Amino acid sequence: MKIKWLGHSCFLLTSQSGIRVVTDPFNEKVGYRLPEVEADVVTTSHGHGDHNHTAVIRGSFVHISQPGRYLERGIEISGTAVFHDEDNGEKRGKNTIFKFRIDGINICHCGDLGHLLTSAMVEELGAIDVLLIPVGGVYTVDAAAASEVVRQLKPGISIPMHFKTPPLNFPLDGVDRFLELTGGTRMNRQEIEVNKENVGGFPSVAVLNYE
Repeated sequence: MKIKWLGHSCFLLTSQSGIRVVTDPFNEKVGYRLPEVEADVVTTSHGHGDHNHTAVIRGSFVHISQPGRYLERGIEISGTAVFHDEDNGEKRGKNTIFKFRIDGINICHCGDLGHLLTSAMVEELGAIDVLLIPVGGVYTVDAAAASEVVRQLKPGISIPMHFKTPPLNFPLDGVDRFLELTGGTRMNRQEIEVNKENVGGFPSVAVLNYE
């Protein structure tokens, strides 16, 4: 499986057979170049414009935006209901964590997770090889809370997202504090390829480049 960071919380996940999943496509207000890619499946964690701009994605794709269990193009997908803030959604509403099983790898996209997980949520999510987690605070968990979520879920690889970079227009924190807390590594590339044989060879926290 190839994992390519398109900016903000948007990733392109491509299976060995060529099935393409796009997570949380964003609109032009975000600041990154719009993710004009083709997809077979698009997931959106919640209804904000920096996470649900499906109009920019090309192709005839299935759009999944709700908790539940799905099987699309041979990819198992499960959505777990969480919240966008620490007050059960009273500030910013609901959010869905999506977990995908692609080429035998369990990859989990947290969307705009705004709180630590309950034991029931951790149990529902189960084993995770790759975790895509927001770390920039303000609208989501901050670096400290994100590092605690990593400890809760115990993924093989954590890839931070939703943090301040030069193109981003939002007032988020950068990734440095999260790296200090976790001992992460900058990969100096936009895309990595992960499979069952090499997943243990990556840094436990890996920052991808925007481009």
